[in-house]
Amino acid sequence: MIKRIWDISLTVSNLKKAVDFYENVLGLQKKYEFEDYAGFDCGGVELGLKTWGDMENPRKGEPVIDFLVEDIDETYRTLREKKVKFTREPKDTLWGGRTASFLDPDANNLQLVQIDWGKYFTSCNSQ
Repeated sequence: MIKRIWDISLTVSNLKKAVDFYENVLGLQKKYEFEDYAGFDCGGVELGLKTWGDMENPRKGEPVIDFLVEDIDETYRTLREKKVKFTREPKDTLWGGRTASFLDPDANNLQLVQIDWGKYFTSCNSQ
């Protein structure tokens, strides 16, 4: 049966531009790059960038890739300094998280997530 997520792949229009964004702006570690695909390590899950497939607009807000961070406000400031345009500034959630949303150069939905684990587990257990 299913063990874990191995890879999440996004279709991009320009691989070099996308690799630059994920490597140099977001700071992900590139594992490899081929003519039509690049793979990045993101905490044991590969984030793949591919040039094949349609560039259709996804449903608003979906899919989204959540990047877990220690300090969302610091990460938000750092990425804004790198000219990342956020669609939603950091805000608290009902489940003990704090999130901020932004788009990559191909309008893929990305989100920063900081979790207060105590609040998170309390909210999960109260359901």
